[in-house]
Amino acid sequence: MSKQLLKLFPLSTQQHPLQGLYLTHRLNTLGSTTAPFVYANFLSSLDGRIALKDSVQNQPSYIPKQLTTASDFRLFMELHAQADCLITHGGYMRALSEKRLGNILQVKNEELVEWRCNNGLKPQPAVVIASANLDFPIPPSLRENHQDCFIATGKNADVERIRYWQDQGYRILFSGEEQMVQGAALIQQLKKLEYKSIYLIAGPKMLGTMIREKQLSRIYLTVTHQFIGGLDFHTLWSGPALTEETKLRLKSLYYEQSSPSGSGQFFMYFDVQQTLQT
Repeated sequence: MSKQLLKLFPLSTQQHPLQGLYLTHRLNTLGSTTAPFVYANFLSSLDGRIALKDSVQNQPSYIPKQLTTASDFRLFMELHAQADCLITHGGYMRALSEKRLGNILQVKNEELVEWRCNNGLKPQPAVVIASANLDFPIPPSLRENHQDCFIATGKNADVERIRYWQDQGYRILFSGEEQMVQGAALIQQLKKLEYKSIYLIAGPKMLGTMIREKQLSRIYLTVTHQFIGGLDFHTLWSGPALTEETKLRLKSLYYEQSSPSGSGQFFMYFDVQQTLQT
């Protein structure tokens, strides 16, 4: 039996099952080839930590285990299941190769794979790897699952690395004037490939460029009711101040009391009001 969530907004006294909650949003139907629906999902503590890092020991960033729950992961995969294209980054590929993070590049739940096929999507989404330095490995699971894979980088990226990936058979999407990938340029490239529902699993830098360049349609957020602390940490936004405000409109808010144990968490999502996808 699926866990039950209390719906807090829009105001309701009813409980709703966790399983299938985000599938009802039908994100795969909200975009088009001229205006893709671009969405992101983050997990945060109440004090705004999405990951911790140890700059003194020069250790890689990591997600504290107390933040993660089976409920959040289920909803993460429901969002994953509705995408025809995922955007990730080279840092994740390196972490995956070093076994610091698990593989989230495939929909592994048979029920969700069936849902994709029944709703006009391929069994697995395409994957775009954004990278400035083009230094990362590609996991064999992408070829094993017959996923289209593209590499996005800037026009001034290293020529030898570009040639290396082209020789390996990967298409390069030039999506920035320098080395860094820019949000609007990347979405323009994905329009040409006719992707309609694009899921960001690429961290705060990619979120930042999508917001600054008005490409983000929606953000999902899980907030666990606990403090994590830490002197060195990642949060949702760490870039320069925005030149104009980004307005978000809360669309739904659910409360799960039983997880994480002893605290609880909110599941919510916001639509971005000033999104201009041209």
